Amino acid sequence: MANTGANAGNYRLPTNVRPTHYDITVRTDLEKLAFDGFVSIDLDVVEETSSIVLNSAHTQLGEASVYSEALRTEQIQASANVDSTTERLTVRFGTPLPAGSKAQLRIGFTGELDGSMAGYYRSKWTGQGKTQYYALTQFEPTAARKAFPCWDEPLLKATFAVTMISRTDTVNLSNMPAISEELYVPGAFADSMKKSPALAKFLASLGTGDQADKWKITRFDTTPIMSTYIVGFANGHFEYLESSYTSTKDCIHQTQFALDVKAKALPLYEQMFQVEYPLPKLDTLVASDFDAGAMENWGLITGRTSAFLVDPDKADLQAKLNVVDTQCHEVAHMWFGNITTMEWWDNLYLKEGKDATYWCILQMGEVILPSTRIWPEWKMESRFINVHLVRALNLDAKLSSHPIEVECPDANKINQIFDSLSYSKAASVLRMLASYMGEDRFLKGISLYLKKHLYGNTVTKDLWEGIAEATGVDVPKVMDNWVSKMGFPVITVSETEKGIHVRQDRFLASGPAEPKDNETIWTVPLQVVSVNEHGQAVINRDAVLDVRERTIPFDTNKPFKLNAHNTGVYRVLYSPERLAKIASEAAKENSLFSLSDRMGLIHDAIALSKAGFAKISSALTLMDILRKEKEFLVRDSIADNLSDLRKIWFEHPEIRDPLAQFARELYMPLVDQLGFEYAPDDSPDVVSLRTTAIRMASVGEDPKVIQELKGRFKHFVETGDDSKIPADLLRTTFSVAVRHGGRAEFDAMKHILGQPKTPTHAIAAMVAMGATRDLELAKETLDYMMTQARDQDVMYFVASLGANEKSRRLMASFFKEHFWDLYKRFEGNFTLTSLLRLSLASLTTQRDYDETVDFFKHKDTSRYHLAYLQALDSIKDNIAVIERSTSDVAQWLESRKKD
Repeated sequence: MANTGANAGNYRLPTNVRPTHYDITVRTDLEKLAFDGFVSIDLDVVEETSSIVLNSAHTQLGEASVYSEALRTEQIQASANVDSTTERLTVRFGTPLPAGSKAQLRIGFTGELDGSMAGYYRSKWTGQGKTQYYALTQFEPTAARKAFPCWDEPLLKATFAVTMISRTDTVNLSNMPAISEELYVPGAFADSMKKSPALAKFLASLGTGDQADKWKITRFDTTPIMSTYIVGFANGHFEYLESSYTSTKDCIHQTQFALDVKAKALPLYEQMFQVEYPLPKLDTLVASDFDAGAMENWGLITGRTSAFLVDPDKADLQAKLNVVDTQCHEVAHMWFGNITTMEWWDNLYLKEGKDATYWCILQMGEVILPSTRIWPEWKMESRFINVHLVRALNLDAKLSSHPIEVECPDANKINQIFDSLSYSKAASVLRMLASYMGEDRFLKGISLYLKKHLYGNTVTKDLWEGIAEATGVDVPKVMDNWVSKMGFPVITVSETEKGIHVRQDRFLASGPAEPKDNETIWTVPLQVVSVNEHGQAVINRDAVLDVRERTIPFDTNKPFKLNAHNTGVYRVLYSPERLAKIASEAAKENSLFSLSDRMGLIHDAIALSKAGFAKISSALTLMDILRKEKEFLVRDSIADNLSDLRKIWFEHPEIRDPLAQFARELYMPLVDQLGFEYAPDDSPDVVSLRTTAIRMASVGEDPKVIQELKGRFKHFVETGDDSKIPADLLRTTFSVAVRHGGRAEFDAMKHILGQPKTPTHAIAAMVAMGATRDLELAKETLDYMMTQARDQDVMYFVASLGANEKSRRLMASFFKEHFWDLYKRFEGNFTLTSLLRLSLASLTTQRDYDETVDFFKHKDTSRYHLAYLQALDSIKDNIAVIERSTSDVAQWLESRKKD
């Protein structure tokens, strides 16, 4: 087994001294790609101490001093030591600081503006024929310490006053508005210089006379009390659109849509939470180099170009959806996370599960706001199933899963818990709770929770108490096992003379759980949908399974389905006979079962059959029955699951190719019906249906579709006119051109990537480079990835090459051969765990499993251990599916030929 690292030990900072306020002065030199500065930290001395312990990493520190109000003296450090493993700075002084007193710690620092996408780092863009740089911060979860010495834990909140010194032709940004800006002149900070020789030395380094005139000083207002991970500042040659800043002048027009979303979302959040946004401004900085998607720095949201930029004239629907999701997500964090903050990262979901990924805050963030208030036609409440619920269930169905509330004492290992469990499962569980108790009462509880803990820190019980106060429900009884235990149940349904018999067991993708893995009993809202005497759909919200099994009185002669609207975090296993009846009802023109119900049927059928609870052929039959489905999201659910099946049998052409043909048969009629042209008045459903149908028909090698897309791409290459390639078909067109082309098409992608019109063009080109069937060109893609791609974009190449059946093994081998290069490049980023999964998790043989175990056997996997175990489980699950179901699927596909 791989080494998970040394015992975490006590990685948490001592609290005998606590910060209350930071004065941070930072000088940014974009010409030298360096920064330096000085921090003065006001302290409450809780217990007598002669040493102060805080966080610091990757910066050079000056001599520290401390001024004690009680002693009325300033002491210079007796010694200072930085532990690089725990990233803790210990400063010792000759005279102890008295208990109950106040003090001020002062330290200078110097750092490099590197390209790590963590701490205070540089980002680059090409403008006017030359490369230019700007600087910005990314501190979550534990990188504020890489910019300045601090108490870098969410519990240890303080206020922050930021002063930025920069060249006069640049723009400075921080959390709060600027309260003054002036040229630097010798003598500035005169009062502060008297108190600190170190600060005086720092300011003297700015120079005098003509040299001093190149610098300016921007002072920002003091923030509310907050955690270090949401402190933000930036410096560069920024253009701006009203209060929204962007990094490059040539793309400023692409920020309008994100600005509009934010302007609509902010007042609606205030109404829903009944808590006003407390800051006087909210900027968005668009970065060319960014590790995550976006970051909720209070008052200064930051994020990658694809998260916020869309061309208003050529934006595809998916790009718009991404901007809405991201902007609403980050704005919601202004309340959840920023005003009310989890005590430690084990409660990460208290901000990610609620404010960004769903139903209380995410519900308002990514769903309720755009769904019911801004863009109801996007059906965000159903889209949540494909975006979040499926992702959560797929990961949580592995033995290597972890609870939503996961222990993580070592701050250096926190990055790997920013996954689909902390985000999507947490969001899904809260969505289930809201559905069970009623959305209005749930939101009232959220408001009570926020108001009670304004500017404070919380743990799970605080959230439950707020919701319980508003609803009268024993929330811990309902929710504790969903949050504190890993996994989720499969509900097995059988029918008796008295009604429905239901039993819960833990669901595992590998098959029925062993007794040792099947001990948890969840409180499961069954949400049974059926019909009343008038033939109208009704939902029984009182049916709850909080024991292993029970019988629910019910007339089984009526049509019924558990998990109405698919709000529950569980799978449902019916008898083949009942499933056939449900499928028949689902296929009706005006089905009793909602859009979300039909989506859930498909996802459950595939997951249960892959795990051996049913036959995959039965799931394929369900897809076939729903071939006339008109809703895009149902069609999208079918498409995703068919693609996953083809991926499992990627080295079995006798299965893979007929599955592609099946996809072609399901989607080509839609292509014939909808055509290739997009009209301005097309509904989002029509736009998405057309896009998915063309993509799936191309996967099925339909000659008509392939020739059409190749012809449009050829016109673009020959003329430079891309008007024949609709924005929504950009990625499919580019990928088809490269997959069915050669050197010319491949080189065209590199040319497009050199100067992309929009982030969508760039991503489409990167994905297409990984779609080639020529392994020599695939090797060139890998070389381009390693030598020319931005760090933030590496995952697009890896994902595309890993999804390509021709290059999947090449990608896996490359990852292992260049592991240390990739590790060093991304060890402090969220990207590292994604690269491991994307490179290895789709492999399918016992040899793959054994070689992967052997490869990591003597490596310290502590920074990516969860991703490593999840990849192993995925390989093991793929092996089991192939062994268990190849014959079944082959027979089903063969029977279609006879029909």
